[in-house]
Amino acid sequence: MNETILSLSPGDWEDYELIDTGGFEKLERFGEFILSRPEPQAIWDKSLEDSEWKNLAHAHFAKEKNNPEKGNWEQLKKMPHNWAISYKNEEGLSLKLNLAQTSFKHIGLFPEQAVNWDYIYQTLKRTPVKNPKVLNLFAYTGAASVAARAAGAEVTHLDSVKQVVTWSRHNMESSGLDNIRWIVDDAMKFIKREARRGNLYQGIILDPPAYGRGPDGEKWVLEEQINEMLKTCAEILDPKDRFLLLNMYSLSFSSMIAVNLIRSTFGEVPNPEHGELYLQDRFEKKLPLGVFFRFSSF
Repeated sequence: MNETILSLSPGDWEDYELIDTGGFEKLERFGEFILSRPEPQAIWDKSLEDSEWKNLAHAHFAKEKNNPEKGNWEQLKKMPHNWAISYKNEEGLSLKLNLAQTSFKHIGLFPEQAVNWDYIYQTLKRTPVKNPKVLNLFAYTGAASVAARAAGAEVTHLDSVKQVVTWSRHNMESSGLDNIRWIVDDAMKFIKREARRGNLYQGIILDPPAYGRGPDGEKWVLEEQINEMLKTCAEILDPKDRFLLLNMYSLSFSSMIAVNLIRSTFGEVPNPEHGELYLQDRFEKKLPLGVFFRFSSF
């Protein structure tokens, strides 16, 4: 099993482009609007001058001095607070995704995940199971959930933040779909209940944060809890017809960690793939954006 490095090819996504990276920042176009945001992985120099970034950007996220995870958007050109972009692939997946400027620098979308939306859609289109059940944990604003639903799956979407679940519903409706099951809960508590009930899923998607909180203040620390979570997922994943997709974004994590976790939990798995996700800017600098492991029996 060889390591794979995955990214959309430049130009594949009409509504998105990574323009430049460097100086711990990234300059991105979402539809017709360009944003500059912090990016801790971009430790090299920018290819464009700071003045060019400022001239291109509609908004810039400035971090708070005492809290690097929070800050404010500085509006450099007129643009709406909320807007939408589309994503389409050659296999027929069509998503409309709603974006907004948040106080945590996020805008409701992680573009590098588009290769995984393709994987989810293509995998579910191949399954012999009628109406396969898919569980999306730490599902955020739900692009992966909507991709699974577009492929005909019965989708359970779980996140601990009610506002992003509402955001996900908006993405589903904007994409012309319905009937996703919405859950606001702590991910670990939910899957342990599902295991006790004997419920099975044909697909599980996990994209856990490095740190997080459940709706009742439950603490999540990736390196402390991901092993236990995967063991519980093994109890609720169909032993025959199944796929699993694990994403992890942590500056200290190698894809070898994902390999060891999956092997120790599931043993040998069908059609395994693992490696890094990245996006490439106009100047061919590759920005690493997390590690993944995925496998499928379909």
